Amino acid sequence: MTEQRIGASPAQVKRRRKRLADERAEAGLYRKLAQRREGNDREILNALAEAEERHIAHWEQLLGDEAGPVGRGGVRLRVLGWLARWFGSVFILALAQRAENRSPYDVDPDATPAMAADERVHEEVLRGLAARGRAQVSGTFRALVFGANDGLVSNLALILGVSAGGVAAGTVLLTGIAGLLSGALSMAAGEFLSIRSQRELIEASQPNYDTVEVLEHLDVDANELPLVYRARGMDADEAQAHADDVLARLHGTGRKRGGGKRAGKISRSAAVRLLRGVRPGDVDAGAGDDEPDVVGSAGGAAVSSFCAFGFGALVPVLPYLFGLTGWTAIAVGVVLASLALMMTGAIGGMLSGGPPLRRGVRQLAIGLAAALVTYGLGLGIGGVVG
Repeated sequence: MTEQRIGASPAQVKRRRKRLADERAEAGLYRKLAQRREGNDREILNALAEAEERHIAHWEQLLGDEAGPVGRGGVRLRVLGWLARWFGSVFILALAQRAENRSPYDVDPDATPAMAADERVHEEVLRGLAARGRAQVSGTFRALVFGANDGLVSNLALILGVSAGGVAAGTVLLTGIAGLLSGALSMAAGEFLSIRSQRELIEASQPNYDTVEVLEHLDVDANELPLVYRARGMDADEAQAHADDVLARLHGTGRKRGGGKRAGKISRSAAVRLLRGVRPGDVDAGAGDDEPDVVGSAGGAAVSSFCAFGFGALVPVLPYLFGLTGWTAIAVGVVLASLALMMTGAIGGMLSGGPPLRRGVRQLAIGLAAALVTYGLGLGIGGVVG
């Protein structure tokens, strides 16, 4: 290490100082996130902070007396640290996951392969922590983002198409408000029916929980319980062994097929998992008691869709509500809608761990393309009708 310090150029020292500052910022970020969590999540985040201390020690040792003032880390990490202090939500975990994914240690000559591997593992840890939060907000988030985007794009396109036809500003305003209300109601109704139908389909695929009440009355040596597990994908021998185990656990006493003493009686929730085909100690892929509700509430999704669509559809109408007309109203509406499209796209990118700017630009391009096509159609139809 001493030879490396002696031969370090000013550029190398600067880069090492930046790495040290970033690692200190990351360790602080994980500690701030841990303060807002409890139980297992807190332990995991504190363990990540301790892991970053290894990297901090590496850069401190490499710099030695040249460490000096290293600053507070990159702007991205400082912003994440501030957000973690006040929010600590799934969005912050998703952004932290992306920050780990962008680690430069794969190409940094001063970083060890173990450090680069650590960063990849940290990304997977954060991906797992964020996954539960993503599942919990997926239904509402989908309704909010899709509703806002639909409102922005559809009403912007509608207003531009009507404006291109040469109608008066009052007519454009009335059309925009009508599009807002009709679209919001349509979105709410569609989201309600979609979530309700999805929940009914999922429930239809789950075991009938009332069956648990009668399982203990089955004849141990003659029953069709193995067929339940074969229908869910097990082979014949595996299904038979699992059925024997389920009955042994449910009865609690007496003879088990092939001899042996049965285990103690289990709870109804455990019996339901066994009926689903989940062995003790396995991860339950079904809708267990502790699993997040990934579908969400139909009523909540409907309200979210109505409000989100209404907000999005209101944006291109605002210039007309404030008395603007003609090209001025069109230009202001397009600018406002463009900013809103960028924002919703960036939010979606943050939650999914993708690049926010790229997602925002993609959203903007799609929305403006739809609006321009409608505007062109309005010009053509206006010319024919006129």
